[in-house]
Amino acid sequence: MNSHAAGTSNGGSGDAGGAGAGAARRNTRMPKYSKFTQQELPACKPILTPKWVVSVFFIVGVIFVPIGVVSLLAARDVVEIIDRYDEACVPGNMTENKLAYIQNSSIPKDCTRTLMVTKDMKQPIFVYYQLDNFYQNHRRYVKSRNDAQLRDPSKANKTSACEPEKTTADGKPIVPCGLIAWSLFNDTYIFARGNENLTVDKKHISWKSDREHKFGKDVYPSNFQNGSLIGGAKLDPNISLSEQEDLIVWMRTAALPTFRKLYGRIYVDLKENDNITVRLSNNYNTYSFGGKKKLVLSTATWLGGKNDFLGYTYLIVGGLCIFLAFAFTLLYFIKPRKLGDHNYLSWNRHPAGR
Repeated sequence: MNSHAAGTSNGGSGDAGGAGAGAARRNTRMPKYSKFTQQELPACKPILTPKWVVSVFFIVGVIFVPIGVVSLLAARDVVEIIDRYDEACVPGNMTENKLAYIQNSSIPKDCTRTLMVTKDMKQPIFVYYQLDNFYQNHRRYVKSRNDAQLRDPSKANKTSACEPEKTTADGKPIVPCGLIAWSLFNDTYIFARGNENLTVDKKHISWKSDREHKFGKDVYPSNFQNGSLIGGAKLDPNISLSEQEDLIVWMRTAALPTFRKLYGRIYVDLKENDNITVRLSNNYNTYSFGGKKKLVLSTATWLGGKNDFLGYTYLIVGGLCIFLAFAFTLLYFIKPRKLGDHNYLSWNRHPAGR
């Protein structure tokens, strides 16, 4: 009997010890208490009553509509002259075979265009070339470059990812390598107003960050455009890549198939009805893929170039908000909905009443 009692007593103490150990293990696994982990931090819990909703929509609309109007007025102040010349510069006897015209180096590519200034243009006047149906965002095209080679002269042999323009036929590395540099735009423009030549300033047309960090001051072109198939412009081997700004502008690839790139600036005011003579070299091949080439002269405002999208976006969003404000107000008066008592919300109740 004593033996049985002792056994029972030992067993009970063993169960109690196991339970205590389990509780201790659970306590060690519990996270340290804090208001953040227990989501007890002060929080804003707005109640979207009809008055609040209507007020917010109306305020947003009142703010957005004037911004849209100002943006549209600023865009309308921009003066643009756009001239498509890729078809106009093809000789009459080769209009049916444009590809043969552009690929035949013995045929002169010089062309003269006359532009009429429709409205006074204040300096600086930005000169752009525009390409249509040119997919610079193609994955293989975008990846065909080596940034380390562009920055460091000791890495001229690094031509990985530059296929198919990575080395010459005898295995020498191309600097800069890749399809982007190889297809560099090579049309040129010379402007005149009557007997006055208009100088195009091509200094600082690229991003400062690109010049200083992406293209080395001691990296020079080598073996560039030396193959049997020439893609575009050639580079002066005596000028470092950081100073070849046409290349830097071109290598910042565009996201859309229609894009403009800055060619230079003209620091002369142009008057209404002025005739601008443009002598250009129509060298770049857009005929093989059905592309278009345009020359653009444009002024700028505090908002930038001519772009109505931002203004229309603000107007549409602001107008929609004002419409919704009036619609919700009308709905509230025609068919009101009884609201609950805010005092019954958990965060509004007095602690003693819980």
